[in-house]
Parts: sequence; structure tokens; C-alpha cells
Amino acid sequence: MIAILKKEINAFFASPIGYLVIAVFLLLNGLFLWVFKGQFNVLDFGFADLSSFFLLAPWILIFLVPAVTMRSFSDEKKQGTMELLLTKPISKLRIVLGKYFGALLLILIALVPTIIYVFTVDALVDANGAVDYGSIAGSYFGLVFLAAAYAAIGIYTSTLTDNQIVAFIIGVFICFFFYFGFEGLSNYALFGDIIYLENLGMAAHFDSMSRGVIDSRDLLYFISVTIAFLVLAKLNIKTN
Repeated sequence: MIAILKKEINAFFASPIGYLVIAVFLLLNGLFLWVFKGQFNVLDFGFADLSSFFLLAPWILIFLVPAVTMRSFSDEKKQGTMELLLTKPISKLRIVLGKYFGALLLILIALVPTIIYVFTVDALVDANGAVDYGSIAGSYFGLVFLAAAYAAIGIYTSTLTDNQIVAFIIGVFICFFFYFGFEGLSNYALFGDIIYLENLGMAAHFDSMSRGVIDSRDLLYFISVTIAFLVLAKLNIKTN
């Protein structure tokens, strides 16, 4: 598994993909948070906090994570190296986990530079103000678990086809549905009797963690979704 993880990381940074993913993530967040006028601009928000960043980042990751994972198995299938990979003395689960952690590590590397936003906001607070570090820590914790779930979904969709674009589109759709779909459905009267429908979505659990309170139910939800899609990925490469 470690060998596959290293191979994935080397593949990301041996080509422009790794640098491009990090640059795009930081550039989009930087432009919306500090340059473009609008609801996400921290300077126009009126409060020195990072709530706009944690509102924006999940939506950017919906597109960015599938872009990272789309090549994981699709590329192997297209190049005809999938059969060779499966003949190696390593279990299919370890193959999936190696590719999964490789993609997740790249996303986490992209998140690290955003910590500078915390220091920037802290510098903007006047003498009578205070930064809610508990909420920020909880939001970052939630963002990590959200990215982990997105990456598992992306790994699964990359096992469905040898076309990277198709894998990307399916990955974006599933990530979007799990993040916002259940919440959107809960707003319709047709689903009004299903009280907990919103809680099936990632947004409700991410918002809960963003308040700075780490609930075991939120952790269990993200871990369950992540494991479920990794298992589906394993089963899919076993049958294809």
C-alpha cells in the first residue's frame, strides 16, 4: 500500500497535476475571500472570521477532489495496466487504499497554506475583539473529513469507467448530491414528513462540526460514507 501511495504522490508531482490542484484551490479561495466583492469577501463581511472560507471551500472541493481522483483507476484501465496491477502480491483493498490516501494527501497539502488565513484574520481583529479559534479548529477538522469522503467517492467513480472525464462528472454529481442533495430535497413539501432527510447529507454534519463541537455522530457519518465508497471501489475492481 505504501508503494502505491508513493507512486501516486510521485505521479501527481512529476506532472503539473499536483501543482495545478494546489494552485487552483488557493487561487480561487484567495480571489473570493480577499479580492472579489461579494458575500465571501472577508474584508466586506464586517466580522473578522473565516466563516466565508468554510462556506466556500466545500463547493470548490466538490470539483477539485474528483479532478484529482478521476485518473486513479480510469487511467490504469485506459493504459491496460489494470490487469498488471491486480496481479501484484497485494490485496485489492490495499490497492484502493494506496490510491485513496495518495489523493487525500494531495488535498490536505492544498489545505495547509490556508492556515495563513487564520493569522490574517487575527491581525484584523481590534483590541476589543477575539477570534473564535474553537470554531475555526472544528471547521478545519470538518473540512478534512469532508475531503476524505469526497476522495472516497472520487476513487469509486474512477473504477466505473476508463474515461477520466466521465469519472470526473459522475464524481462531481455524487459529491454534490451527498453535500447538498438531501438538504435540497428536505425543503420540498413532498419530503416534508421525512424529518431526518437533511441529516443524511454532508452539509448538516459539516455545519455541526463548524460550530466547534465535535460530535461522535458527525464523525461516524463521515467515516461511514468514506468506508462505504472505498468498499464499493474494492468490489468494483474485483468484478471488472
